[in-house]
Amino acid sequence: MNVVRSAAAALAVMALLAGCVSAPVRVPAQVDPAVAGHADARRASLEAWGLAGRVAISGGRQGGSGRLDWVQQGGRYEVTLSAPVTRQGWRLSGDAGRARLEGVEGGPREGADVEALLLEATGWDIPVRALVAWVRGVAAPEAMHGPARVEYGADALPVRLEQAGWTIGYRDWFEAGANRPAMPRRIEASRGDARVRLVVDDWTLAPAAPEDAPPPAHGRDADGAVHGG
Repeated sequence: MNVVRSAAAALAVMALLAGCVSAPVRVPAQVDPAVAGHADARRASLEAWGLAGRVAISGGRQGGSGRLDWVQQGGRYEVTLSAPVTRQGWRLSGDAGRARLEGVEGGPREGADVEALLLEATGWDIPVRALVAWVRGVAAPEAMHGPARVEYGADALPVRLEQAGWTIGYRDWFEAGANRPAMPRRIEASRGDARVRLVVDDWTLAPAAPEDAPPPAHGRDADGAVHGG
């Protein structure tokens, strides 16, 4: 896949990731379960949201990196990854029953299993359905992904989450606002030699919309946008 495998693209985005201001190391602590549970519930209740940031993916000999835009509306998603150096990109869209991947060699591909589709087309082992929850700092549904173990920091926000064989580290968070919960800023997920590193620049949080409504545009409204510094 030519989209983001270029070594130059990978080095460029890894440099961007490394160039971000380092956050203090977050360590597990004893917290009030009620406080942590309330914060988790606020993030879990978000159905319409978007994020923009930078991602680096590696797994064995396969790797890539680029700009990431993710728009989620209930069970529907649209994820766009673009490599600024190569000026190439792909788009992944779908719902619980169908996924479509565009921008790959040979033309668009479709399948019922989004993880299998990505693995076949790119060689990347990415748990997309679980990431819908993990990127918000909450465990994925146990019925589909099994039990989760979560460790919290002194701020009652997750430091580490283990589920489905993956370990997710939350290195930094955006602070909570009057009408929005705290949201992850820096995330690292790994399983074996598969690794996903994400730096979120902006979150867009919106009220849930009807199932037949189109996904929300990734905007910068005053009430729902969370911006990185």
